[in-house]
Amino acid sequence: MKVFDVNGTTISFTLYIDVTNSRELLEAMQSGTLEPEVAFLNASLIPDIFPVLAAAHKTLVSKSRDSLTTRTLHSELVYNYSGSKHITESLKRCGISDSTTYILAARFDATPDEMNSVNELINGKEIDLEELEGRANKAQIQKHYKISALELGISTLADAITCRIAARDAL
Repeated sequence: MKVFDVNGTTISFTLYIDVTNSRELLEAMQSGTLEPEVAFLNASLIPDIFPVLAAAHKTLVSKSRDSLTTRTLHSELVYNYSGSKHITESLKRCGISDSTTYILAARFDATPDEMNSVNELINGKEIDLEELEGRANKAQIQKHYKISALELGISTLADAITCRIAARDAL
């Protein structure tokens, strides 16, 4: 688990491989019975934690303005990470599916007990966040975010995603 401070609010992350119960996690999320509330992201679309922190910042700004686009703070994080304006498509693409085995779990202002509960929810092996880059599906990321090889010649994959997250509402 790793904790970051984003404008005075903490966000805790845990990264899991070999997850076997993503269907149950997805059903609990969709029915609103997931306890504690947590964001589950498809980690294969995340080359670095920085774009997720940018999405977290954007989420907290929306919350402070009472202008969340989705129903919960944690679904807003997934939505903001996607870089798309289509909520359902964003949650499907960047969130988890029935068959997701590689998951990044995120929780705002989590207590140690809540993060232990998140760990108990997920049937998988926790790994270090530093493994994100090596496990990222770069081809899938480039396709999803429409990142050209030319752009990657002058920037990193994480920077390209961060720019799209930041600019989404302006486009």
